[in-house]
Amino acid sequence: MSLSSRILAGLAAGIATGLFFGELAGFLRQPGDAFIQLLQMTVLPYVTVSLVTGFGRLDRREAALLARRAGGVLLLLWAVALAAALTMPLAFPASESASFFSSSLVEEPTAFDLVSLYIPANPFFALANNVVPAVVLFSTALGVALIGVERKQALLDALDGLAAALTRVNDFVVNLTPYGVFAIAASAAGTLTFDELERIQIYLLSYVAVASLLSFWILPGLVAALLPLRRAQVIRASRDALVTAFATGSVFLVLPILVERSRELLAAADPRGGDAAGSVDVVVPASFSFPNSAKILALSFVLFAGWFSGQEVSPLRYPTLVGSGVASLFGSVNAAVPFLLDLFQIPADMYQLFLATSVVNARFGSLLGAMHTLVLALLASGASAGLVRVSGPAIARWSISSLLAGAAVLGGARLGFELALLQPYRTNEVVERMHLVADPVSAIVHREAPPAPPPEPGRSGLQRAIARGRLRACYYPDFLPCSYFNSDGELVGFDIELAHMLARELGLGLEFIPTQSSELAAQVGRGECDIVTASLVVNTLRASSAVTFARPHLDGTLAFVVKDHRRDDFASWEALQRLAHLRIGVVTRPSYYFDMLRDKLPRAEIEVTSPREFFESRGEELDALLFTAELGAAWTLLYPQYSVAVPKPGVVSVPQAWAAASGDLETAYFLSTWIELKRATGVLARLHDRWLLGHDAEPHRPRWSVLRDLLGWRDAGADTPLPEPRPLRGGA
Repeated sequence: MSLSSRILAGLAAGIATGLFFGELAGFLRQPGDAFIQLLQMTVLPYVTVSLVTGFGRLDRREAALLARRAGGVLLLLWAVALAAALTMPLAFPASESASFFSSSLVEEPTAFDLVSLYIPANPFFALANNVVPAVVLFSTALGVALIGVERKQALLDALDGLAAALTRVNDFVVNLTPYGVFAIAASAAGTLTFDELERIQIYLLSYVAVASLLSFWILPGLVAALLPLRRAQVIRASRDALVTAFATGSVFLVLPILVERSRELLAAADPRGGDAAGSVDVVVPASFSFPNSAKILALSFVLFAGWFSGQEVSPLRYPTLVGSGVASLFGSVNAAVPFLLDLFQIPADMYQLFLATSVVNARFGSLLGAMHTLVLALLASGASAGLVRVSGPAIARWSISSLLAGAAVLGGARLGFELALLQPYRTNEVVERMHLVADPVSAIVHREAPPAPPPEPGRSGLQRAIARGRLRACYYPDFLPCSYFNSDGELVGFDIELAHMLARELGLGLEFIPTQSSELAAQVGRGECDIVTASLVVNTLRASSAVTFARPHLDGTLAFVVKDHRRDDFASWEALQRLAHLRIGVVTRPSYYFDMLRDKLPRAEIEVTSPREFFESRGEELDALLFTAELGAAWTLLYPQYSVAVPKPGVVSVPQAWAAASGDLETAYFLSTWIELKRATGVLARLHDRWLLGHDAEPHRPRWSVLRDLLGWRDAGADTPLPEPRPLRGGA
């Protein structure tokens, strides 16, 4: 079997193994990572040596000619990829999206440092840290400097010997590719969940279809139209590199293979024995510093995100997308996408979908990137050697066949999505169906405040609870995700889970008393509740007279909840201060944060509203709701047309805490000590991740596999049933 056949066999065997064993195949990720690192071992030294020797052998005229021809070909390939990216929305049918809070909301955006990326102050640092563009620039400068050196042949001969040794090492590792691919494919197929694929299938399938069309039809067809080579000949010669790039998810790892395949194809295209292949050593490594077709195609995600969130990017803004997108893609795609989402006022939580799609799309992107590099090498080197022939009929045939193939792919994809794949928005169901994980204690949940009990002067809230055998806790009924009623009518949330833990450790039952911000101090002061188990925003007025706070257990972030398309208007205090006639809702007034808002935005009208009222009836008349980013993000799950905006710079932290009655130091001190215990043991962090970040918001079930679901085999660890939450005892 040829190497490509063995690689494909390893890929197929890996997928079959993953589907058969499911999550048990996850251990193969380590051998797969080891294989990738073996491939990486020789690539960067090979790039350096190839560029130095490749440029060093040229004279000045040849180097200038190659730069002009390679630049022209690169622009042509960008144009083809941009056309594909900008037309991909034709395949999309309408949907909505939202996600739990992410720390990316409050992080300052990382500046794109083009200078550090491309200019190596320390070349050895760039080599050690895989800063590929900087390594390429250093190697290119060294190679160009060799052009004018008279006695350079001895150095070039030595470097040729080093390149030959690196090639032998790389060939040995490449022969291990079938086994490495098997491990990578088995791990991915065994651990990737079907739910993840279901959420992102429209973009995923569109990207796969367009990337495959470019890789196997449009780009090889361009070579066939300009060089004396056939489309099938190009694909057949490059299949080892394409399959390896697909399996490993990296173009960088197959650069040495692409150099060899380009040489072979150019030799076949030049039967007179010309030296067209000599330029390949320069073009292939140098091309890695520029965005390839796969990176350009990633711009389509911005258009998908706009469609998915209901904030579609107008065709009038495509020039902005092209200009800013191509410039930002000189760096990392993972840095460019969040920047572009913000630029086009698309919900930031869409970036999480991009990360999810990259599990599959990175493979097809690597395949496309490998074909892009091969085509660039063939056309640029062929043009420098005079092999390119521009024929009107050949170009017309390529153009028409590409347009027809593109129309068939996009039209067929759209029809298929509309008939079979489009799913309604269901992320709201995740938060609505969440349950308490830990065993809840016996609890009475009041929907309306019960009559006040007789006063018990001189006793702290903790003493009253212990004497009664039941802890009475005030809660906010509609305070997502800290305390709320799920779809089964159970009182759940971050604070509720903590309250059950506290009562269990004290050996007490629980009684939940509803409260509102305006009545809270009076209720706890009259002894209607022993403690306030609501994550109250700590402010000066409350701390001085209304309640006695325990140590804060949540650190929120001051933010605005706004309509998706207005997120940019609230992204900075400077932008906010330029806006006139702002109407902003607040949950309570007066407060420390109310006063801060008044100082920063003196012209704004500020009105009191509840989160539910804002989202259901006042979202059109009010420009924003002042809230915390963590809690606001949970509400956007129910109302995905809204987003959270954190004004920058100067992110404002909002401490939140439980409380006791004013002057009840014993109870407040006890709560502070208990909270610190929960922080030290990691309980607070786990609950925070679950209720505010959405980690494990849905019960984990073993991934489907043939072994488990068809053959009925169970292993001890995977067969352990998850604890089922017991319904809270309701009461009127």
